[in-house]
Amino acid sequence: MSEKNDGKAKLGDILKTVVSTGVSAASMGEEAVKGIMENAKSAKSEFMGQLKTEVKSWLDKVDLSKEIDRVLKDYDLEVNAKISFKKKNKDNE
Repeated sequence: MSEKNDGKAKLGDILKTVVSTGVSAASMGEEAVKGIMENAKSAKSEFMGQLKTEVKSWLDKVDLSKEIDRVLKDYDLEVNAKISFKKKNKDNE
């Protein structure tokens, strides 16, 4: 079998898998979909909890005053501001 025919066979197998998966998903009952959604929510909740723990652990190791001193020593502070005056509405007086 040539590579070209072999590629077509692989593409055909992939398409069969996609179609059969789509048909299976379409025929799933409401309860199955709810179960999948609950699993997704649970996984998201677990992931966010682990992320929160890791970020908190990293922040606990940061010496804030040392970092502020480093920033003030190594960087210039530049402030750009725009100030405007808006005439009051005479109805509000």
